[in-house]
Amino acid sequence: MIKPLVNLFFPKVCYACYNLLNDNEDTICLDCRHDLPVTNFHFDNNDAVKKVLYGRAKIENGTALFRFEKKGIVQQLIHNLKYKNHEKIGFILGNWLGNELKTLEAYQSIDIVIPVPLHKNKLKKRGFNQVAKFGQQIAEALNTGYKDDVLVKITNTKSQTNKGRFARWTNTDELFALKNIESIDNKHILLVDDIITTGATLEACISVLNQAKNVKISIATMAIA
Repeated sequence: MIKPLVNLFFPKVCYACYNLLNDNEDTICLDCRHDLPVTNFHFDNNDAVKKVLYGRAKIENGTALFRFEKKGIVQQLIHNLKYKNHEKIGFILGNWLGNELKTLEAYQSIDIVIPVPLHKNKLKKRGFNQVAKFGQQIAEALNTGYKDDVLVKITNTKSQTNKGRFARWTNTDELFALKNIESIDNKHILLVDDIITTGATLEACISVLNQAKNVKISIATMAIA
């Protein structure tokens, strides 16, 4: 009796389409899961992520789980994750991608998963880093470490949500720094983020991570625009 009452007053909906979920569905309905635009970059040896950073940052491997389209279901999911505090979305996407990456030799050498950090003020305001659960689940699937105390953001930039591609590409205000640098020496790092558009943020992070000795860096994101 309790479960129907809970569903009556607090109905479970899909965070992509807002339709009611069936009892066997969780967070994302089966229809939306089927319609999500997966890239399969990591299965197809597609270098799309590498090409975004070509000539600016060297990476070993790069992938994105979905293709991002304005007003699409991926945008809706990431919006609900970042601004509606639905962290379960990050958990599900990290579990999804992590279970795929663990089957591939290219990702077997990952030593540490590191998230693109938020500035401490934004972290305090939002309450969580939207890529934390995503990165943690990938780390668990790869049976490796997760560290969010190495790469830190030292500038508090405004959200880039409403910026155009050129404005994002020319943004040079994002500054990062390293703590406990010796903990990543000689490591293969998987840097994770929510969306890669121009790659400016990831480029800035990679530049700082390369201050450590003999590091290798790969990238995994929820989506690519």
